[in-house]
Amino acid sequence: MSRTLQFEAALRIVETLRARKYEAYLAGGCVRDLLLGREPADYDVATSATPDVVLDLFPRTFAVGAHFGVILVAPEEEDAGFTTEVATFRSDLAYSDGRHPDAVRYTTSAQEDVQRRDFTINGLLLDPLRPLRGGSLLDECISNPRHLRSAVIDCVGGLADLDAGVVRAIGRPELRFEEDHLRMLRGVRFAARFGFELEAETQRAIRSLAPRIHAVSQERVRDELTKMLTEGHARRAFELLDETGLLAEVLPRIEDMKGVEQPPQFHPEGDVWIHTLMLLEQLPPGCSMTLAWGALLHDVGKPPTFRRAPDRIRFDGHVEIGVAMAAEICRSFRFSNEETRQVLALIENHMRFMDAQRMKTSTLKRLFRLDRFDEHLALHRMDCLAASGNLEHWEFVRDRWQAMPEEAVRPQPLITGRELIAAGYMPGARFREMLRAAEDAQLEGTVTTAEEALQLVRERFPSGPSSDR
Repeated sequence: MSRTLQFEAALRIVETLRARKYEAYLAGGCVRDLLLGREPADYDVATSATPDVVLDLFPRTFAVGAHFGVILVAPEEEDAGFTTEVATFRSDLAYSDGRHPDAVRYTTSAQEDVQRRDFTINGLLLDPLRPLRGGSLLDECISNPRHLRSAVIDCVGGLADLDAGVVRAIGRPELRFEEDHLRMLRGVRFAARFGFELEAETQRAIRSLAPRIHAVSQERVRDELTKMLTEGHARRAFELLDETGLLAEVLPRIEDMKGVEQPPQFHPEGDVWIHTLMLLEQLPPGCSMTLAWGALLHDVGKPPTFRRAPDRIRFDGHVEIGVAMAAEICRSFRFSNEETRQVLALIENHMRFMDAQRMKTSTLKRLFRLDRFDEHLALHRMDCLAASGNLEHWEFVRDRWQAMPEEAVRPQPLITGRELIAAGYMPGARFREMLRAAEDAQLEGTVTTAEEALQLVRERFPSGPSSDR
């Protein structure tokens, strides 16, 4: 989907509204991103036109948020694949649920509308119809965003905060966070994403109100945390979560990692918290959410299994305990079954690479069969780089994996239960053991035909049919 098409669709909406004598501007995050020279993910429009006017003016609309003055406008081309959010200027009344206003009051004042928004850098409006040196506004602003400033309406000091690299709540921070508690997490995410600082009063308000985050649904918290983990600045995001007191509220099991020592001969970097931060620092922008959460949780079982043995610090059973703890975290955050399976698989298998060079060929091939094995490989590499820096095991596994054809990893079985029955074996629990033995030999290359596989089964399970009866 072309971002230029999205911009042009928003521009047409503004032009249509202006032609009917309504005020209309680009608003919110898209303006912030344009001023930072970034290509916005989507575009929002703020207007003095009421929702019923918007519904009448455009042929394809969705009144998903009409109660709050929000209409989604779709392009006339049905396969465009995107919509533009069009919101009526409004002022919000009380927020009893910490998320939605109890009621809204429409206004014709753009200045009044921006006062209800969260942060000054998100409270800017842009008049996209102002002439800007010709050419496409989108191309122009991304290449030289300072040219946009003459078309910006700034009622909240957002331009100055963009220049200073500051995330500041509009008005009283406590009031903004009481309106929607999720804004505390969003403030942390914006600061990490842009490399900004949280303004002092804004940060103090977050620390004071951090326990209120429990009023937010786990799904919304999960989505914010996932964005922090996958936007390319995960370490900074989690450092800010820690500094604001939010980490202890939303992920106490990660908070528990702080101060948990590790054997220095294997982990010269420091405690489990530092080690985990160093993994998060390596997560690239756009990485999968399962890899990101696997990196975050891979050592979650270390704090409860820490002990000082005579020879060194040990974490006996930390993988198994970690899988159980991560399963509970995934369940509490309402991960899908597929997401949970992959995150748990990453944790369960992250220590197996250490034994790779001693594995039988069949065992190594079964390791390669893990779903999304590239994520397992990526996690092990990050784990090594966040500790000793020794990539010997990773390089061995990577080279073998890349060199091994798919048909060698997942060959067609030489025999199945049908052949076992034909050979006189009665179906039963031992079938799995028999087939596993045959498959292991096939993966090792010691048998290559169905006849050889059956002969191996007869030799290893000589008692024949009577044992199954």
